[in-house]
Amino acid sequence: MRIGIQLPTATPEQFQADVAAAKGADSLWTNQLPGGWDALLALGTVGGTQELGTSVIPTYPRHPAVLADQALTLQALSGGRFTLGIGPSHPQVITGQYGLPYTAPARHTREYLEVLRPLLRGEHVKHSGEFFTVDTALTIQADPPPVLIAALGPRMLEVARDLADGTIAVWIRPDTVSDYLVPRLHEGARVAAGVMVAVTNDPDGVREQFARETEPIGTLSAYRAILDRGGISSPADTLIAGSEEVVLREIQRFADAGLTDLVVAPLGDRPRVVDLVTSTARMLEP
Repeated sequence: MRIGIQLPTATPEQFQADVAAAKGADSLWTNQLPGGWDALLALGTVGGTQELGTSVIPTYPRHPAVLADQALTLQALSGGRFTLGIGPSHPQVITGQYGLPYTAPARHTREYLEVLRPLLRGEHVKHSGEFFTVDTALTIQADPPPVLIAALGPRMLEVARDLADGTIAVWIRPDTVSDYLVPRLHEGARVAAGVMVAVTNDPDGVREQFARETEPIGTLSAYRAILDRGGISSPADTLIAGSEEVVLREIQRFADAGLTDLVVAPLGDRPRVVDLVTSTARMLEP
């Protein structure tokens, strides 16, 4: 199982400091938040040899031809280290903030990939569908990056199985990986998950605070559904919190469940979490 670190986007100085602190990780990831930094531009500043990934870029605001151009540019400039994670986001963001119709997210994502993937392969795409009419090709010389989608529901997992290299999930526990995600994907698919991790001697206190901070997440239908499928009442129940031994034991459970990529979002003492998971976790049994 590969160990990645989720990079928050705060200030340029803090971003670069977080990149330097995570030099022992297999991969570095960042996401596209409403009103936040552009994830692709931020990753374009990261040198080195680590894999770079987005977790995730919302599809509705970016035409697939535009995103293909951006992704291939980053793939070329990074020397082939990029993995593109995309997802439909939520109606509260796409319609509530951007004023765009949030129509049929699974069908939209399928058609998005039907345009995106051939463009990433350097093919000329001539497509007329429900959401996109495209007649174009790109000239950027780069290997196509792997594409993961934020697939939590059964229909989105079918799209991931048919058209993507795997999924990147959130708000899950190991049982959700082994019993729900892995059986619905194609053989050899990447199964990535973003997980919050805190090394602390007060796990109950950390969990209670995290529960208060993440309470609105339970109102988002896609997240509520994946929590319910895992028998989880709150996003706080997916938090890994405790001693170093507890953290490593829980990480091992994800490896045993079939997760291929663990993307750790450190809470609290960030340097301690990063050091622990990058120096020790990858030595656990595969």
